[in-house]
Amino acid sequence: MMNPGMELDLGWVQKTTINLPAVERRAATLRTRRTVKKSWQAAWLLRAVTCIDLTTLSGDDTSSNVSRLCYKAKHPIRDDLLKAMGMEDAGIEVGAVCVYSSRVPEAIKYLKQAGGSSIPVASVATGFPAGQTPLETRVEEIRRAIKMGAREIDIVISRTKALQGDWQGVYDEIKVCKEACGADVHMKTILGTGDLGTLTNVYKASLVAMMAGSDFIKTSTGKEGVNATLPVGLVMVRAIRDYYHKTGVKVGFKPAGGIRSAKDSCTWLALMKEELGDEWMKNDLFRIGASSLLTDIERQLYHFVYGRYAAAHQLPLA
Repeated sequence: MMNPGMELDLGWVQKTTINLPAVERRAATLRTRRTVKKSWQAAWLLRAVTCIDLTTLSGDDTSSNVSRLCYKAKHPIRDDLLKAMGMEDAGIEVGAVCVYSSRVPEAIKYLKQAGGSSIPVASVATGFPAGQTPLETRVEEIRRAIKMGAREIDIVISRTKALQGDWQGVYDEIKVCKEACGADVHMKTILGTGDLGTLTNVYKASLVAMMAGSDFIKTSTGKEGVNATLPVGLVMVRAIRDYYHKTGVKVGFKPAGGIRSAKDSCTWLALMKEELGDEWMKNDLFRIGASSLLTDIERQLYHFVYGRYAAAHQLPLA
């Protein structure tokens, strides 16, 4: 479902206050009290796999890196592990492959070769990660990525405007980006929460991004000093819930950066289940931006099936 957006409601945005101690207490319950075990954990981990945006955004990306990533996207878990769990026909694959725009044609080609044409290719755009290029350049980058075949676009907001409290400016720029995406391309808006200073700014930025038409809101580029944290995630999903209650529109959520362990993925799924409900535990409304997370998930599933951990070379990743 695409988010049509709404007129900027500055009254709603400006009246926001966040109770920091309450947020931290609630986030702590997710870290210490929420857990799933054995077969339930295996099921949650498989669900997490289907929500991963398998990502490579490095300066040394090459065609061979993208090729391996795309094969892993289509075959994220070893066949013997899936067969042992009775999941060989479940169609387990990742939610998307995320690359720089210049790598989009390669990703499409290699996904097709791997039999994964149904997996969307997401491209970062708009001067990722800093977002400091002129708006015209950012919009042109979106259009070029879509022309090359990207089905999802991850944009970044101007943290400068957010820190200055220029919410009208943030709204206007996101709206222009949404218009460039058109009716068929999902737009994820990266807030760069590690740069926003306060949780109040995080909530305001979340609201403004959704009002401007973002289909997903995303925590981080993965390049900031502080990336996805549970307090930030809690504030963002509460904003999603408030927006849904006001408009009836469901907006997705994507934590990204620093999520590396299978346990982390279960914690984020628990957050979605408890705050937003089961609908937000599927990849049309929940994604995890990660490059190394899949390795640990597969490692834990290997242990579930065989009762021991695999050697590193037995679980290769792109």
